[in-house]
Amino acid sequence: MPSEFLSVLEAASVLAVSEQHVRTLLRNKSLVGDRIGRSWIIPVDALDAYRNGSSCQTILRDQVITRDRESNYVALSFFSGALGLDLGLERAGIDVLLASEIDPATRETIAANRPGIALIGDIREYNDESIRLAAGLEVSDEIDLIVGGPPCQAFSTAGRRLGFHDERGNVFLKYIELIGKLKPKYAVIENVRGLMSAPWTHIPHELRGDQQGAISSEEQPGGALRYIIDLLQNFGYSVSFNLYNAANYGAPQIRERIIIICSRDGSRVPYLTPTHSNDCKFNMPTWRTFHDVTKDMPTNQVNHVNFPEKRLRFYKLLGPGQNWRNLPKELQQEAMGQSYFSGGGKTGFYRRLAWHEPAPTLVTHPAMPATDLAHPLENRPLSVQEYKRLQDFPDNWVVCGSIINQYRQLGNAVPVPLGEAIGKAILQHMKGEIVNEIPGFPYSRYRGTSDKDWNLTLQKDKKTKSGLQQKMLFS
Repeated sequence: MPSEFLSVLEAASVLAVSEQHVRTLLRNKSLVGDRIGRSWIIPVDALDAYRNGSSCQTILRDQVITRDRESNYVALSFFSGALGLDLGLERAGIDVLLASEIDPATRETIAANRPGIALIGDIREYNDESIRLAAGLEVSDEIDLIVGGPPCQAFSTAGRRLGFHDERGNVFLKYIELIGKLKPKYAVIENVRGLMSAPWTHIPHELRGDQQGAISSEEQPGGALRYIIDLLQNFGYSVSFNLYNAANYGAPQIRERIIIICSRDGSRVPYLTPTHSNDCKFNMPTWRTFHDVTKDMPTNQVNHVNFPEKRLRFYKLLGPGQNWRNLPKELQQEAMGQSYFSGGGKTGFYRRLAWHEPAPTLVTHPAMPATDLAHPLENRPLSVQEYKRLQDFPDNWVVCGSIINQYRQLGNAVPVPLGEAIGKAILQHMKGEIVNEIPGFPYSRYRGTSDKDWNLTLQKDKKTKSGLQQKMLFS
């Protein structure tokens, strides 16, 4: 194992704790590591960050709202994270009364930036009455909006895709249940692209036994999303969704997320109105770039982790926008190690950002080997301050916890401009304003990702199945 990474045993020795305790820290994200098969590798810098601890006061107890409303429109936020989505809603004119978060460092971040809002923990411990009480709402008070990005790992294509059979998937269902009980005028679900193809249940190939190749109806792609839509429609909500690239809404970052918007009155909410485009035919400003948002930043006042010296020597050979493929041919295999022989494009290895393009999707650690995010010229990973700019947080936004925790919170956040676009779309619909969707606009880099495409596909599948059944009956 390379010297810049430690095993669980080695990390336990350094921290003077048990191996089990190290695994617990890794699972709850208090310590950053990368899982390879059944083993963990832990960056040396992650141990230093863990031991440095947090600079903010730990928020252990839940808090009820202590500030007056600042807007006629109010929202409750769940799985709130560092408040990227919430800050976007505020910019659109919607007041967030309550946030929900279980991670200690992230709770500190919420309390540091919005001390007057209600703050609760695990939503499984609350019902609609206790949530209203914390938010200062009477039973008769209308809730304009509920927003949340339930944990996405259960549906990510990079994981085991256990869906609702995963503990995190069960929290997703609790969130849907709260929508049905709190009955907001609108509800928003933000998640990863993998939700669109995730089955209701997934059986790994190694567990299929003699049923290799047999796929039940519950294992069909898209079953999880279909189940969610059915629940919401049974509650009386209309459902529209699409996969959105945050760069089309002013974020200097290629980041794609599915946004599901539900309306209690049963009418469909139009797609989010883009503000930027990478195609001149739509007559919009071009995508914002890394240079656009960082050109005025002092480079000597940034907080960042470091690349190990072993990898740093390869970075010194690369320029803006390059990656391992731009290394001299005779050095590529040495730089990549065993990863050189693996499949895929591997564009995240030794990746320097380009000056005049949006950043790639921000990850929770910019110095992990397969997902490097290096400054275009400087021999270092992106800084915490650059992460803020790329997510469009204010420079004075306080992010608590160790530097590794700060990266994680900012990397997981919804880009603020995307949150603002969501808020504007909902307010326009609420006010009855006419929104004309743009024909042919590429909301994401993928095709067939909207609710309209989804419904067409379902109709085709039903016709195909019906035809097959009739053929079987008369054969």
